[in-house]
Amino acid sequence: LAALERQVFDFLGYQWAPILANFLHIIIVILGLFGTIQYRPRYIVVYAIWTAIWVTWNIFIICFYLEVGGLSKDSELLTFNISRHQSWWSENGPGCVRKEASMSGIKGLDSHSYVSVIGCTLEYRYIEVMHSSFQILVAV
Repeated sequence: LAALERQVFDFLGYQWAPILANFLHIIIVILGLFGTIQYRPRYIVVYAIWTAIWVTWNIFIICFYLEVGGLSKDSELLTFNISRHQSWWSENGPGCVRKEASMSGIKGLDSHSYVSVIGCTLEYRYIEVMHSSFQILVAV
């Protein structure tokens, strides 16, 4: 259920790398449950290996949002450089007030607007870090 919840919020933010990782995770969790119920050792081994990969992925996400090393939360790494989307939580976090100002003075951008977000109770990067930390806790 935690993976499904995370998948929904990653879809809302158009973050393609986490969407693919969550999708694989959901499939392998189903295989792991099937392997456990039917006692299929190969499925259990695949699930155990995937769990190590999943924990590593979540550690990467934590490092990404906390900007550890050369990582930057403002990069387009999680969207495969296809778009400039960010985490859904960046504009819709708890207590956040989203304000739009249209950019009608610039030609070709009639439908675009500048979005500013103020008053967030908790920064979106900490919400993403909590999501990843919870995923690691569930995996362990």
